[in-house]
Amino acid sequence: MPVPRARQIVLTASERRRFKKLAHSHTAPYQQVVRVRIVLDAAHGYSNARIALRQRVHLDTVRRWRGRYADQGIDGLKDRPRTGRPPRFTPVQRAEVTALACQLPAETGMPLSRWSSTDLAREAVGRGITEAMSASTVRRILAADVLKPWQHASWVFIRDPDFATKAARVLGLYQRIWNGQPLAGNEYVISSDEKTSIQARCRCHPTLPPGTTRRMRVNHEYDRGGALAYLAAYDVHQARVFGHCSPKTGIIPFMDLVQQVMTQEPYASARRVFWVVDNGSSIVARQPPTGSPRGSPTR
Repeated sequence: MPVPRARQIVLTASERRRFKKLAHSHTAPYQQVVRVRIVLDAAHGYSNARIALRQRVHLDTVRRWRGRYADQGIDGLKDRPRTGRPPRFTPVQRAEVTALACQLPAETGMPLSRWSSTDLAREAVGRGITEAMSASTVRRILAADVLKPWQHASWVFIRDPDFATKAARVLGLYQRIWNGQPLAGNEYVISSDEKTSIQARCRCHPTLPPGTTRRMRVNHEYDRGGALAYLAAYDVHQARVFGHCSPKTGIIPFMDLVQQVMTQEPYASARRVFWVVDNGSSIVARQPPTGSPRGSPTR
């Protein structure tokens, strides 16, 4: 049986420039690069066997893309549409799962605070939307609409009727303004807060360094040495941080932090130092009169 002759490929100058650029591209898909190189070799006059050897592909691959380009041009180098596996779920079923995810669990009688993909899959089956559905299928359906009901954001409603007045005082201090007047150069604003229940612990056994044919060994058991509270003060306008550790919270550790800051310059000789604090467990002392020489805590 005679062997069919290889299809002749003729490229214009512009096509040749375009194909050479694609053939040396580092960003184009690899399969597209190989197909373009096959066409370039064919236009150069190489035989199919020589092209297969040069591009390290099968001879049938060379025949396929050389023939497609000869018949269809550049469009022949694209992948043909594939039918693939038919979808298991109808558009109506997918829409019902999406609508279910947009409801609160309590509205459906579920004792949940928020949906998970597993819960949604189970509820879809329980409602008769589908006979079976996996959690991963639910995630794919919801990802098409950028829905993630298992994530949530929380907030707190402001219930203090004087919040705006109090917030304005603090925000004014952050802008170096007090009672409508700018702060002087020897007046400072300190923001303070605390972090409680920091676990103090150390490993029961020391970490062993790596050695020949041995990885580093880290023991994961701890001796718990109780809990610490960390109190910090931040100079809002000079970006200075002061810290103090204490085995417990209360007004005494807080006043220790205040003394640590106020005994240092420039705060020790400052005209006024404003302390911005919240209603934490440490802040239980009364508020000094406004304009006192060594500070005016603002709650």
